[in-house]
Amino acid sequence: MDVCHTAVFVSLHSVMYRKYLKQGIDFAVALFGLFFLSPIFLILTLILSIEHKGKPFFFHTRPGKNGKLFTLMKFRTMNEKKDTTDQSRPDRQRITPLGNFLRKTSLDELPNLCNVLKGEMSLVGPRPLMPEYLSCYNTEQARRHDVLPGITGWAQINGRNAITWKQKFELDVWYVDNLSFQLDVKILFLTLKNIVRSKNVNASDEFTMEWFNGNN
Repeated sequence: MDVCHTAVFVSLHSVMYRKYLKQGIDFAVALFGLFFLSPIFLILTLILSIEHKGKPFFFHTRPGKNGKLFTLMKFRTMNEKKDTTDQSRPDRQRITPLGNFLRKTSLDELPNLCNVLKGEMSLVGPRPLMPEYLSCYNTEQARRHDVLPGITGWAQINGRNAITWKQKFELDVWYVDNLSFQLDVKILFLTLKNIVRSKNVNASDEFTMEWFNGNN
């Protein structure tokens, strides 16, 4: 097979995976993951229900593919304590010891598998960010929403919160343009490796990154 035929084959394989196979594989892996991890899921739900007075989950509206809004589901990692003016305290003051552990191990994102089963997320893709950012993206940055958002992504294994918003969006768009089965497997493998090494998995994007306003 010459170089031209090889390129065509790789391109067709990528299109098939993107359009027809990726979501099916996501569903199967998420279903198996929830079944395999169900003891941990149930134990954490019970403990967090006690700690947070019957509210073990955190729900937040996020933009998905094509900017369509959906409800992201995560384990709750912060309490609801307020200051003397009845305003919520800063995030860093509200995160609980268990919540800190959940973030360091990425277990807080375990309920994201439910979003994958509902077809709202993928295992791999650009992380879903705040809906307020939608109006701040330029045309190129907005392309991150051409695919389903992911539990992990190319930007997450290439610096996560240690890189700028500009770099993060460039990595997201690069992933959109180069999406393939091989790349997804690589990202999942490196994500697991980072979790074991406790590298780049200790906080959510909005917890450590400054607010994106389109100019940063």
